[in-house]
Amino acid sequence: MQAAVKISQLHKQFGNLTALSEVDFEIPKGSFFGLLGPNGAGKSTLINIIAGLVRASSGSVSVMGYDVVRNWRQARQCLGVVPQELVVDPFFTVSEMLRLQAGYFGCKSSAWIEELLEILNLSDKANTNLQELSGGMKRRVLIAQALVHKPDVVVLDEPTAGVDVELRQVLWKFIKQLHENGHTIVLTTHYLEEAEALCEKLAIIDNGKLVALDTKAALLARASDRFLCISLNNSDISNLPSLIKAKVESFIDDQLVLRLHKTQDEIGSILEGLLAANIRFSDLHIKEASLEDVFLSLTGKEKA
Repeated sequence: MQAAVKISQLHKQFGNLTALSEVDFEIPKGSFFGLLGPNGAGKSTLINIIAGLVRASSGSVSVMGYDVVRNWRQARQCLGVVPQELVVDPFFTVSEMLRLQAGYFGCKSSAWIEELLEILNLSDKANTNLQELSGGMKRRVLIAQALVHKPDVVVLDEPTAGVDVELRQVLWKFIKQLHENGHTIVLTTHYLEEAEALCEKLAIIDNGKLVALDTKAALLARASDRFLCISLNNSDISNLPSLIKAKVESFIDDQLVLRLHKTQDEIGSILEGLLAANIRFSDLHIKEASLEDVFLSLTGKEKA
């Protein structure tokens, strides 16, 4: 399969700081791809290099086969980036800004702009000055700006950060439609449940290095643990056997959560131990490890 974005041995140095170190992977054409990492991992630097805003110290990046340095015009024509920051020009209305953005890419048709305004529920704001919009409306305008030239690859940098539930649903419905229409979607987000629900393949970066690159299913399969969630009849667990106590993940409002190894811990033995200690429960269920659990294990972080 052709790569929509090819990143080859990418290295970026800012003085004594190594932002990216020999990062090497491909984003398949037509995929919904997740780029994950903790704060300061190097995600924004990587996106800025892909977008041509930062020059790599060494290595190369291409978008739809076009090198972002040697063939920058073609590469940028194929790319639309929705930035995390709400940066808008206060001197234009929504419609004026979109027409200006389209003009940068030689796009003269207004039909697509009108369609974007309608899809993103911006039609009634078309003649509103950008500085008068709410944060959520500005976010929609940024998405429309990134799409006015119908790019093959769309990069979304924290697109739902700070937006309400209604707008989040609108955005994801639209982005899913873009993907179904053949666009390659690259998503960075700190909402890992979104990445788990949407992305087909993921790359995880930590301290400027690629620590994982795999399908979502394969990454989830790496988790060696699962969680036994038990609703106790009372809040007294003082008689909890020591072997079970060592597996306690949390205990809040009579809800006991035990972390169990998939192959080493038998649920039947755990339940027998609870009953032997006269600890009664009314309900239980198994929760498999999430992408968040895998992410935390790969980056060495701990849950808050």
